[in-house]
Amino acid sequence: MAAWDQVITDDEKKRYKEAGFGGQGSIGKRPALLIIDVQYRTIGTTPKPYWEAIKEYPTSCGDVGWNAVENIKRLVSLFRDRGFPILYPHVAPKNLATDGGRLAEKIPSIMGIDSKGYEFVEEIAPISGDILLPKKHPSAFFGTPLVSHLIDLNVDTLVVTGCTTSGCIRSSVTDAFAYNFKVLVPDDAVYDRSPTSHAVNLWDMNAKYADVHTSSEIISLIKTEV
Repeated sequence: MAAWDQVITDDEKKRYKEAGFGGQGSIGKRPALLIIDVQYRTIGTTPKPYWEAIKEYPTSCGDVGWNAVENIKRLVSLFRDRGFPILYPHVAPKNLATDGGRLAEKIPSIMGIDSKGYEFVEEIAPISGDILLPKKHPSAFFGTPLVSHLIDLNVDTLVVTGCTTSGCIRSSVTDAFAYNFKVLVPDDAVYDRSPTSHAVNLWDMNAKYADVHTSSEIISLIKTEV
């Protein structure tokens, strides 16, 4: 069952099908793994249900994030074994004096995160040779040298993981699509504080901009096709 099957109605699915959406793409020969914003501020320092997790960080998504980390770990292991690139677009620490702007107006809670919150989650933390890309806005592409790195690494396919599905994941996926990369999204390696937004955005991305599979399916695809 797809992640969106209990949220999207049959009528809505029919509308997209009749419009011609939802075709399957392909995987290239040089994939890269993007791990977006998997920092303690998005899951908390220990696994907890959502309403408990936000007592530590109001921006936490709780245990759904920790569940996703387990699948991201599997993808990291495969990419390291194969020598494929792993890149970490991540939210840089905020300085209220210089980083306010529209985001602070819309989501003031993000301005008060402590230094621990910006650390990478230990289970999938970067190692020497991985590429770190601090960012100030939702898309991993906006205001970063991501495209330059991908061109230099001869990347043709992006596997996009992290959070949130409806925010930085979707924004990065649509930009990746616009740059003509093949895009794969493992539905169990991305997460969101809203189950409905998670499901709806996966459905819409799968219809228009990416191929959405499980982590196991993507791992199998890479092992057999790349």
